[in-house]
Amino acid sequence: MKVLENWSFMLFILLMVTTSCKEKSAHQELSVVDSISGKELEVPAKALREKVLTAEEQAALTPDQVIDSLRSGNRRFVHNDLTLRNHTEMVRKSASGQYPKAVVLSCMDSRVPVADMFDKGIGDMFVLRVAGNFANTDMLGSMEYGCKVSGAKVILVLGHQSCGAIKAAIGNYQLGNITAMLKNIKPSVDLSKKFEGDKTDKNKAYVELVTRNNVLNTIQEIRKRSPILDQMEKNGQIKIIGGYYNTETGVVTIL
Repeated sequence: MKVLENWSFMLFILLMVTTSCKEKSAHQELSVVDSISGKELEVPAKALREKVLTAEEQAALTPDQVIDSLRSGNRRFVHNDLTLRNHTEMVRKSASGQYPKAVVLSCMDSRVPVADMFDKGIGDMFVLRVAGNFANTDMLGSMEYGCKVSGAKVILVLGHQSCGAIKAAIGNYQLGNITAMLKNIKPSVDLSKKFEGDKTDKNKAYVELVTRNNVLNTIQEIRKRSPILDQMEKNGQIKIIGGYYNTETGVVTIL
C-alpha cells in the first residue's frame, strides 16, 4: 500500500513539473524545485538552433525576403525574444564555408550590437564597422566580396542615434587621424544646411538629420563608386538600403 502511495506521489510531482514547463516560454531556461530533496532540477527548454545557412538556401533567397528577415529579427530583439543558439555547433557547421544573407555597414559604436539587433547568428551576415559608417575603398571592396563573390543579397548601411562620429563632423573636431576620417562624413553636414534650428552637435534633432543624410549619402556613394554593386542592384540581384537604429528603444527604421 505504501509503495502505491509513493508511486502516486511521484506521478503527481511529474504532472506538476510538466504543467509548469508548458506554462513557461519556449525561450526561457526552465527549472523546478524537487519538493522531496529541495534541489533545483534543470528542465530542457526549446532546442537550441544549430543550423547554418547553406549555399542552396542562400541562392533561393530574394533581396526582399532578406529585408523581411531583418525586420522580423529586429522585432524579436526589441521584444527580448532572441533565438537561442548552440554557438559551438554552429561554429563547427560553418567551418567549411559561409553563405550570408546580408552585408551590414555599421558604425563601430559599442551600443550597436549588429547581429543581435537583427537576431542573426554565426554565418548569417557580414558586418563591416567604421566610425560614422561611411564607404571608403576598403569598405567598397569588402561589400563587393560579400555580394559578388559570396552571394549576399542585401547591403544595409546602418546609422544610429547620438553618433559620436556625426557629432564630431558637425563640430569640426581636429585630432590626429580623426580629422582625415571625418572628411568622409562632412558631405552629410552640407546636405543638412536647410535645417531650421540650432546646427550644433548639442541639438538632437539636427544630429539625427545629419545621421540620416549620412546613411543616404553613403548609399549613393556605394552606387557611384562601385560599378559592380550598382549593376547587381539594377539587375535585381541585390538591394542597397539604409537604416537608423534608436539606441533607446532598439528599433531599426528602414530608410
